[in-house]
Amino acid sequence: MHFRLLLPTEVLLEQPVSKIIAEAENGEFCLLPRHIDFVAALVPGVLSFYTVEGEEHFAAVDRGILVKCGRDVSISTPQGVTGTDITELQALIEERFLELDEHERKARSALARLEAGALRRFLELREQFHG
Repeated sequence: MHFRLLLPTEVLLEQPVSKIIAEAENGEFCLLPRHIDFVAALVPGVLSFYTVEGEEHFAAVDRGILVKCGRDVSISTPQGVTGTDITELQALIEERFLELDEHERKARSALARLEAGALRRFLELREQFHG
């Protein structure tokens, strides 16, 4: 099978594989080359895939969509990391997700300031017209 792991800004991985094990909302599943075509919504987690040489590799995805069409398997995910060592991958996940949490916290804080400023201006305008 030809496996591609796609992020919004890049192709994270593209290589031939012999097997993919992933998890959808209704449980874990295994894909082999002759399986039927289908689409699955993946849950956040770690999937494993095997190279044609039989080496096991891992990829962590923050949810995503898997599409199998013929011998092509593509996963599109907003966030993802790959690795050969599950412990190393866990450290990468924690590092990336902590970084994302910090960015999200800053964005929410900025949005709250904007909302508060807009509300203040609205109240000031209301006082001008009604006061």
